[in-house]
Amino acid sequence: MDRELYGREAIFGADGLAARLTGLAPYGSARVAYEHHDDPPVVVLTGGRGMGKTAVLKQLRRLYREVTPVALVDCEAIVPPADPGPGWTPVTGVLPELAAQLTPRVRAARPVPFPRLSLGLVAVASISWTREDETRAQRDLQALGPVLATVGTRGEAATGWVTNVLTKLAASAFDSMAPLAGMVAEATVETVLKESFGRLQRHTANWYGSYPHAGGNGRIGLRQLAVDFERGGDLRRRAEDHLVLALVADLVRAYRGLSWGARRGRPVLLLDNAHTALGRRLVEPLLRRRAAGVRDRIAVFASSRTLDHEGLSHATRRRLPEVAHASRWTRGSEVTSGILAVELTALAPADVQAAFDRHDPASRAPAGLARGVHRLTGGRPLGVALLAQATGEALTRDAARPGTAAAPGADLVPGVLLDHAVELREDRPPVRVADALLARLVPGQRPDVLCVLAAAHGEESARLLARARLRDRSLEGDVVLRTRDALRAQDWPVGPEFFVADPLLRALLLHRLRFRDDDHPDYAVWRAVHETLRSAYAPEGRLPSVRHRLHQELVLGRTRDCVTHLRERFADADVTDWLDALRFIASAPYPRTPGRSEPDPRQAVALGREAAGSLPDTETGLAGLGERAVELQLRLRRLLHAVWLLSDPLVLPDDEVIEKMAHELRQLSGGHPSGNSLLWDAATHWPKDLRAWRPLSMPPGASGAPGAPGTGGSGSRRGEGGSDA
Repeated sequence: MDRELYGREAIFGADGLAARLTGLAPYGSARVAYEHHDDPPVVVLTGGRGMGKTAVLKQLRRLYREVTPVALVDCEAIVPPADPGPGWTPVTGVLPELAAQLTPRVRAARPVPFPRLSLGLVAVASISWTREDETRAQRDLQALGPVLATVGTRGEAATGWVTNVLTKLAASAFDSMAPLAGMVAEATVETVLKESFGRLQRHTANWYGSYPHAGGNGRIGLRQLAVDFERGGDLRRRAEDHLVLALVADLVRAYRGLSWGARRGRPVLLLDNAHTALGRRLVEPLLRRRAAGVRDRIAVFASSRTLDHEGLSHATRRRLPEVAHASRWTRGSEVTSGILAVELTALAPADVQAAFDRHDPASRAPAGLARGVHRLTGGRPLGVALLAQATGEALTRDAARPGTAAAPGADLVPGVLLDHAVELREDRPPVRVADALLARLVPGQRPDVLCVLAAAHGEESARLLARARLRDRSLEGDVVLRTRDALRAQDWPVGPEFFVADPLLRALLLHRLRFRDDDHPDYAVWRAVHETLRSAYAPEGRLPSVRHRLHQELVLGRTRDCVTHLRERFADADVTDWLDALRFIASAPYPRTPGRSEPDPRQAVALGREAAGSLPDTETGLAGLGERAVELQLRLRRLLHAVWLLSDPLVLPDDEVIEKMAHELRQLSGGHPSGNSLLWDAATHWPKDLRAWRPLSMPPGASGAPGAPGTGGSGSRRGEGGSDA
């Protein structure tokens, strides 16, 4: 099912990029002036997993398929048939599929025939036919049924050619010195032209006269094409390029010299995952043809996960909003300058709210949930779509549940939505949002390896975790480097502050690490991974770091040492470093319990509402402290829990906790030996960050301060938790 798109008006607007390149408005199909009339660029949509590239291509197909020829193929999904012949390659496998999609009648225009492509594919398919194995030829022709049907020849009927071809070959070819593949191809082409092509189509063979060494003779060109294909290597590549251009030539011919059924706009070719080898094999011949000055009327939209792909080296680069009304693309001297690379941008908060409104038209979801989802996902469209769908389905279930006192969805926060199951397809059971997202964002990867390494900070700690927790996975070499390269290959950022640097992916992997064994309340794997890191960061460990050790203590739900450390360093530490340490320690993921519906326990601590005497002194760290130290310890305990709660992307910010955090910071400013103004400024600056849904940043005037948690700050030394920890 194609999902609803948001924030893509630059492509789908009435004068958007799609309209200007196809000559047709996406909605209503009114004619639109071409931006590049005789020389359009190949548009390559770039962006990582989940950024909506496939969704955009599917939407283009849906909008245009009834008004102009359209074909969409996924270049990663072309697989060989059960019994491929020597004439099958990914290129020869995908071309019949493209032709079959492009040929249907649209808006009174007659179907597009593909005679040139048909001849070339038949010539290539015939290279291994023999009288001893006629079934091979029968199977190859049946596989070419879709493209043969475009010239009025059904694949089943075409198998009748086989006997004629092989009989003719036996009569004249076996005493020849010419390559057998070429002789078979020539005999095949002559039979096909005579028995299956109409009188007006037979001249199409002449198009192959431009093939190298053909001397203008189309039949010789087809024979040489088959010979080159059989030889392999660069010669096969040359043959495949010519087959791609045969498809282009057939499309161009369909738009010329029409006496009736004149076509509107341009045909549309959609290539998903074109950064792959197959994608380049399809795009590059067209780019070279256009660079040589040969024009066509094809609007090509492709996608690439890799922004820095070498095939985009001379492309004109634009971000999506920049192409809303004009692309400002011009062709340069390089072949790849024929590409307009458009980076798909993240959805804006208003786009996320629109997605939620579609699934929750009565606005029953908690206020701020859409903004919370935007913060968690970074506006990645796939994450937004699934979490919005989960919200709508959860609200519907809650409303239908009898005897529920709370309003539907009252407990919904981003972390809870990850546990909800959604129905992605009617013929399959619902799946949890977290599992569905991971399957789509890191397909083909080992999630059990990734979720362990997601707990690491830099490469050193990731390697330490691999040695301790992934010994069985290290038999094939350095599991950390293999995982790092796999993430980079899919355009995911890696380190140095977190080994898995994307916040959404890291949150999903840590969520899986927490719950993958379903062993509440022990959470053995989660605990073992973080205990390994805590030991490594201890003074006697492999990577001694106070901040990182305390971060791990908090991950494990232990707050005493964190609060005590902040109290002991409060009076004599550099305040910039102290605030940065607070942010980093409190950025620890919370050891949550699945299905929790009551208020987050951190809220009661942050607001000072813990029941008197509910915790022993050994947990609060109050034992043996004087009166003033007890007051400071409790204040810092409240502050730590407030920052911990407010920094958590899986919950929603609480206004009361924000105000309490600001109050505690002001009180600390008054109690600091120097009356430090940075603490006072943080009491104003941090609430602004939180209400703008930004990560906590250092207040203005903090010298050398970084902008995000865990970046080290002015006190970032190896023993204090530098970036290589």
